[in-house]
Amino acid sequence: MPTTPPSWRADRAHAIAQDPPAGASAGRLAEEGADEREFEAFAQAQHPLDLAAATWVTRKRSGLSAEGEAELQAWLDADPQHAQALEDMEATFGEVQQLPGDDVAQLRAWLPEQEAAARAGLAPSGPRRPQRGLTTGWGFVLPGLLAWLRPLVPHGAAAAMAFATVCGAWLGWRHWQQQPVFAQAYATERGQQLQATLPDTADTAPAAGSTLQLDTATRAEVRLFRDRREVHLQSGQAMFAVHADPQRPFHVYAGALRITVVGTRFSVRHTGTGLDAGQTVVAVEEGRVRVEAHPHSAGGDAAAPAGVAAPLAPAKHRVELSAGQMVVANAQGQVGPVVALPAHAIAPWRSGRLGFDHTPLAQAIAEFERYGRTGLVVHDPAVAALPVGGSYSLTQWQRFAETLPQVLPVRLVRRGQVTEVVAQ
Repeated sequence: MPTTPPSWRADRAHAIAQDPPAGASAGRLAEEGADEREFEAFAQAQHPLDLAAATWVTRKRSGLSAEGEAELQAWLDADPQHAQALEDMEATFGEVQQLPGDDVAQLRAWLPEQEAAARAGLAPSGPRRPQRGLTTGWGFVLPGLLAWLRPLVPHGAAAAMAFATVCGAWLGWRHWQQQPVFAQAYATERGQQLQATLPDTADTAPAAGSTLQLDTATRAEVRLFRDRREVHLQSGQAMFAVHADPQRPFHVYAGALRITVVGTRFSVRHTGTGLDAGQTVVAVEEGRVRVEAHPHSAGGDAAAPAGVAAPLAPAKHRVELSAGQMVVANAQGQVGPVVALPAHAIAPWRSGRLGFDHTPLAQAIAEFERYGRTGLVVHDPAVAALPVGGSYSLTQWQRFAETLPQVLPVRLVRRGQVTEVVAQ
């Protein structure tokens, strides 16, 4: 299989034959030969399909003759994969054209490091993309590549190919930049709680990083990137104490929400049973957080693809919370009004307590069930809707059950292995 697209070789040979460079000398020809060998080295590192697609994109941008259009169509007809490869490469060109200034600056700073490493025979600091996609010889092929293309003459061709090379550099750099430096899944069983310290600081002290405290029956996945930190709360509830780092914002994805902070203490709840079942609850104990609807967050597992920083939601779909405030969002990410609450009401499970305030009886029982089997059941909808209140130990559901006939018009009836709460 050829290492470079045949069309480029043929075009270059034809251009030199028809219009040899003015004042060409043995030294100049030797330099061009070195340029060509350098380009060959570049081409050998590429997937042939990607290189061919880049060739056609650059030729299209330079303008195709009728003969060129026919050649392109023949190439597209030769294999169904060619059209997709061309479309992907054109999209990549468009993406690089719209790079933010900060990303361009980071890319420019990154390339010389890779060039120096490559020239010194060292491994580059960022891995090349394992999948198809243009990569560079870490930037140092670009001057030779431009010189090699100069005899082709068509306006913009060399610039377009240089742009293709930068595209490859950008893709390789971004792939490296977006690989997590730490990834860990955490889970607790029914009745279990867990606290973990994340390695998200430069400090090597054991307790220096952000902490993640998981309540019963909770599943969460942590991914730490070079430019941000992410926690995907798939189910359950957790308390976060985030180490401040303005350069690496901390995102929590839960339900249809994304919660973003720099440094603060807050809780997030997203459960299928118990209090606020099917909704996502965010409460702030210290600092400020931004809560916004985020469609990719639904279900936790379907959160934003790894390594992809999701865009901000429109302002009308975002809310800023400060200490002592809480919001509840439904499954579609619609955020309710901001509610004030005292500090002791935020994540009381941390101290082994459950708090109810005009909570339907059925929900209160379901909340106890999250921590262990109670044997309490309610079949009558009217009884299930009766409001209860108070603070109880997570493990003292018997005491809760015993107080029900004293505060509600109900009685307890033993039915085999369960106790039913019925109307008096």
